[in-house]
Amino acid sequence: MSSALFDMPWWQALLNSTLSLNQSNSSLFLLDVPCWQSSAMTLTLVLCYCLVLILGLLGNILLICIIMHQRGPPNVTSILIANLSVSDILVSVFCLPFTVVYTLMDHWIFGALLCRLMPFMHCVSVTVSVLSLVLIAVERHQLILHPSGWKPSIPQAYIAVLIVWLLACITSFPFLAFHLLSSEPYSLLPAPLSQLQACLEVWPSQHPKLAYTTSLLLFQYCCPLLLMLLCYLRIFLRLRRRQRMLERQCSRNREDEHRRMIHSKRINVMLVTLVAAFAVCWLPLNAFNVVADWHQEALPMCYHNLLFSLCHLLAMSSTCVNPIIYGYLNSNFRKDVASVVLHCHFQPLKDSYEHFPMSTINTDVSRTSFRNNSV
Repeated sequence: MSSALFDMPWWQALLNSTLSLNQSNSSLFLLDVPCWQSSAMTLTLVLCYCLVLILGLLGNILLICIIMHQRGPPNVTSILIANLSVSDILVSVFCLPFTVVYTLMDHWIFGALLCRLMPFMHCVSVTVSVLSLVLIAVERHQLILHPSGWKPSIPQAYIAVLIVWLLACITSFPFLAFHLLSSEPYSLLPAPLSQLQACLEVWPSQHPKLAYTTSLLLFQYCCPLLLMLLCYLRIFLRLRRRQRMLERQCSRNREDEHRRMIHSKRINVMLVTLVAAFAVCWLPLNAFNVVADWHQEALPMCYHNLLFSLCHLLAMSSTCVNPIIYGYLNSNFRKDVASVVLHCHFQPLKDSYEHFPMSTINTDVSRTSFRNNSV
């Protein structure tokens, strides 16, 4: 769920620290003071990265396929969740393989063009992912707290998606402009190691770089987390109040009341899970990036790449968590997944199904209006 990234800072932290890190490694090499390395740990990290990559790709592709095969026109939430899945797929494609190879090899092997393109696409994809999470939270907040008020239309949802991508490209442009290949980090090593190249982020001075990365941290992690927390907290309180009202009412249909209460509790748990997953997945990486930008010497030199890989792996696991939270916890999606796996074709969705979590928790409007305006 980021990159002053929420997320970008991780590529930035890694790339910006590569020069000093490799210079330190050069000194260690020349002084013959080797850093401790574990083949078992490296293999474990590679296997974990492969697992996250496979699960993230399969989960999000399957989620998109199910959304595309829903009967009837798309709704706002399905558009936003599909956009989230697309961005998570891009995160898996552009963030995982290249970052893993670069971190493990400690030098860049993909050429000058990809040196500029990969960090840019990395930042774009993660920015789109986190902004999609925010849009979903805002749309849910509007639907549940103001069911009879303004709701985003389908065209407005597409416009919002377009704005998100444009904003992500604009905020990510410095990564396209300030990256270049350099052999300087390896200049102290003997040939042929001195010919190795690193993909570095080179700014005119340190102050603009720190200002940019700090802004990304606020834009991609702190502010989205705060906004999501506020939206879901208000939803949680509204649902709890509605549940207490139902408990006090003498309903003629006790079974229907019990079903609503169970559904409300399930949604409350999901809301807590949404915020917790976003915060937990991205907090270690953002903390690592802050330290790398402002107090890099505090990072242990020999374990720099290991710490980065562990933080980065946890952040990347959000690409697996998002499909579970936003899709597969829904009973309708589980049935469609079973249909795909067991029968190799998609079954049309029934009108009585909820299309996404939190789609039927509003008891103040008719089922028809819900089907037209929500998931």
